[in-house]
Amino acid sequence: MDEKKDLRKKIQAGLSGISRPLYEDLSYRIANRLYNDEMWESASTIGITISRMPEVETLQVVRKAWEQGKRVTVPKCEPQTKGLDFRELKHFSELESVFFGLLEPIPSETEKVLPSEIDLVIVPGLAFSNEGFRLGFGGGYYDRFLENYKGNTLSLAFRKQLVSNVPIEAHDIPVDRIITEDGVIIIGN
Repeated sequence: MDEKKDLRKKIQAGLSGISRPLYEDLSYRIANRLYNDEMWESASTIGITISRMPEVETLQVVRKAWEQGKRVTVPKCEPQTKGLDFRELKHFSELESVFFGLLEPIPSETEKVLPSEIDLVIVPGLAFSNEGFRLGFGGGYYDRFLENYKGNTLSLAFRKQLVSNVPIEAHDIPVDRIITEDGVIIIGN
């Protein structure tokens, strides 16, 4: 457990040194790689978390998805079950700030979407290995969701977030690919 805690601190410290202009530039470069990826191109419904600094910026990804006529779903954390409910987002005004400043869909203004309806889930994380394993923020929400999710998964990450080894547990599920400013890491190929 301490190994995960130490890695989280190390990655957060490294990311906190990124200037705002560089953060925007790298996020834009990563997003453009995403838009040219076949997983993105073939997806009609995407699941995506609204990012917070220092995660790769995702508001631009949501805008692009809407421009391309994609259906956008955003997760709502359910603290009692530690589960995620993805809900369709049609406007940014349908978001509210919940615990830890996370922006989540307002349940009364959005409709629940079944995991089977989502073609691609963009999975957040703090650190990633070349094998597609990720170190999340500690709640285990995505681990539980991914257990039964059958669609495509990828993560957006700055090169600084790639590490040689992420502490993994039996229930951890790797993403299918990781997109960084330098390129795309396809897992299992």
